[in-house]
Amino acid sequence: MRLPGDRRREWGDHGFAGGADGLVFGLLLFVVGTLMVGNAWSVVDTKLALYAASREATRTYVEAPDAAAAAARARQAAAATLQGYGRDPTRSTVAIMGAPFGRCVRVTVVVSYRAPLVQLPIIGVAGRAEEVTAQHSEIVDPYRSGLSGTSTCG
Repeated sequence: MRLPGDRRREWGDHGFAGGADGLVFGLLLFVVGTLMVGNAWSVVDTKLALYAASREATRTYVEAPDAAAAAARARQAAAATLQGYGRDPTRSTVAIMGAPFGRCVRVTVVVSYRAPLVQLPIIGVAGRAEEVTAQHSEIVDPYRSGLSGTSTCG
């Protein structure tokens, strides 16, 4: 029996279906948004690793003692840098562009890598995304000792 001033609420499940749908949709948006941010970060992280690899490869190339060692050492430097960033060097491509090795030669090293769709700490790499590329360019020192010929860019 209720008294006239008694205001008890009756708890029921009225309107719960609409609330549950909203929760599921919100959770779905959260998961999709998190995956999109993870993918964007994966591409940015890969781009940073590629910039470092191309810079190290170019520096190694222009400091090499001769043409025979320059390309091999540059590829090794790129692979070591990618491995240091936690990337698999076998999935990368390294292209060395420029005139034959010598004084004043501009050398450009382009490193490409297929960025993972999502890279999570515990799960690892999932899927594949677009190819990410970075390049770096330097000139072989015109006044360096150990190279034949004279400086033409000086």
